[in-house]
Amino acid sequence: MSTEPTDVDGDADTSASADAEMPAAARATELASDLGAAVQRLGSYERFTAAKEAVESDEEAQAKIQEFEQLREEFMMARQSGDASNEDLRELQAAQERLNELPVMAEYLDAQEQMETELQELNKMISAPLSVDFGEKAGGCCQD
Repeated sequence: MSTEPTDVDGDADTSASADAEMPAAARATELASDLGAAVQRLGSYERFTAAKEAVESDEEAQAKIQEFEQLREEFMMARQSGDASNEDLRELQAAQERLNELPVMAEYLDAQEQMETELQELNKMISAPLSVDFGEKAGGCCQD
C-alpha cells in the first residue's frame, strides 16, 4: 500500500507538482504559447487580422500592390546598375502613395502600426525585469 498523498482521483501528481517537475524549457514554451494566445485575443490583433484579410481580398488593393512591387523591383535593378534616376524614384513614391491612399490600405497600415506599438510595449514589460531587450538581439557577446 502506497503512503504517497493522492488527490480525489487517486493520482499522486497534482498540477502544482507537475509544474514544479516540468523542465524549464518546456515551461517557457508553454508560457510563450499562452502569451501568443493572449495576444491573439487583443482587439488590436483582431483589427489587424481583419484589415489584412480585407487588403488580401480587395482587387484594387492587390492591383496597386502588384504595380508598386513591379516598380520597386525595376527601381532596385536600375539602382544596382547605376541607371536609377530621380524620376524613377518619384514614380515609385507616387505608386506607394496611390496604394496607401486606398481606404482599405490606410486601415491596414493604421492597424499594423497600433499592433506594432502594443507589441513593443509588451516587449518592454517582458524585458524590464530581465535587463535584456528580447525585441533586439538577445544573445551575442559584449553588446553595448
